[in-house]
Formats: sequence, structure tokens, C-alpha cells
Amino acid sequence: MDLLEVRSISKTYGSGETSVRALKKVNFSVPKGEYVAIVGESGSGKSTLLNMIGALDNPTSGKVLIDGKDIFAMKESKLTVFRRRNIGFIFQAFNLIPELTVEQNIIFPVLLDYQKPDKKYLEELLEVLNLKERRNHLPSQLSGGQQQRVAIGRALISRPSLILADEPTGNLDTQNSNEVITLLKNASKRYAQTIIMITHSRSIAQTADRVLQVSDGVLTDLGRCSE
Repeated sequence: MDLLEVRSISKTYGSGETSVRALKKVNFSVPKGEYVAIVGESGSGKSTLLNMIGALDNPTSGKVLIDGKDIFAMKESKLTVFRRRNIGFIFQAFNLIPELTVEQNIIFPVLLDYQKPDKKYLEELLEVLNLKERRNHLPSQLSGGQQQRVAIGRALISRPSLILADEPTGNLDTQNSNEVITLLKNASKRYAQTIIMITHSRSIAQTADRVLQVSDGVLTDLGRCSE
């Protein structure tokens, strides 16, 4: 079954002669556990598309279904909880809370949901992300690659079915980029999570199961990558 279905999503900003059509009837679906890269030039509409999938912005028309649920048919309060429990976000800026330790930053979404962190799963994540020795460090004491690993842990802690990553390696050097992508890919396989990632890098896009291209608001499926 498809975890994600995007049906005829369009987004227009402004009106009249000054209107900009950022997305034009975009359709695609992603089965559970697939790792998809979205490529495209700056301003092509790929970040707009990711924001629609993550319910951070509303489409002008069309539907997004996650696990069969029409997210834009939900009331705002219900959508907020659904987003927190089912979608993990990873951004180019790490967006860590500077006063919290590595461990506290990772478990923050769970506490936000008034839940108790799963200690065993937390230990497993710290191990997988190679952060066990850094668990009590503050973000200012970490390298860029380590901070992005913390951001990945934070996205994975609530076991969301869908991970949305917007240029997650944009601020990292090549070695750290490769490490982060490998971690992300391994985590998706290990925890059967679906990943949709925006990237400018062709080499990073090649690590995905499938590549989608957005150009002038139109989506093209470039198909499966050869290993």
C-alpha cells in the first residue's frame, strides 16, 4: 500500500497578473519504506511541494493522503497532532535548541506530545547515530555533522512513518554529507520509514530508490536509480 499519495496538487501565490503558479497539478505516490529524492533548480517548486506534503502550507487545489488520511480535511488541532506523530522533519539548518543537551534535543518531540520516551529505542538511536559519547553535550560543543545527526535522531524518535528532509546536507562537507545520507538510508531500512528528500546534489540523489524532478512547478518521475 502507498504511504503517501499526492493528487493533483497545485499552488498559486498572489492573484491576477502578478500570480505565480508554484506547482501545477502534481501527482505521485510513494509506497511504505521507499526513499525518494526530489531534485530541481532553485525556485522550481520543490520546497513548496515538501511543505504541502508536510502540511506546513495549504495547496490551492488537490489532496495529500498519508496512510490513507486526507491531511487537509483535518481540523487544525487534529492536524498538528497527526503531523507531530507521523511526520519527521529534517532541515538544512539544524534548528537545535541551544540550551538542551543532545539527548534532550532528540527526545523533545516526544515530551511535546506528553509522552514518555522509549528508553530502549533512544539508546538504539544514540548508538546508530554514533552519539552515545556526546549525549550530554550542548549543540555548541558539536561539529556540523554531529548536529545534523542529532536533528536526524529528533526526526526519528517518535517513529514517524514519513521523514521529510529539505537539503539535509546543505551545510555539510562531502565526508559528513555521505555519513548523514548513509545514516538516513540505514535508518529508513531498519525502521521501515519512508523518506522524501530534497537535494541539489546529483550524487546524493543517486543514493535514493527513485528520483523525482520538479521544473517550473511540473513534476517528472525520473524512475529508479541503478545501484
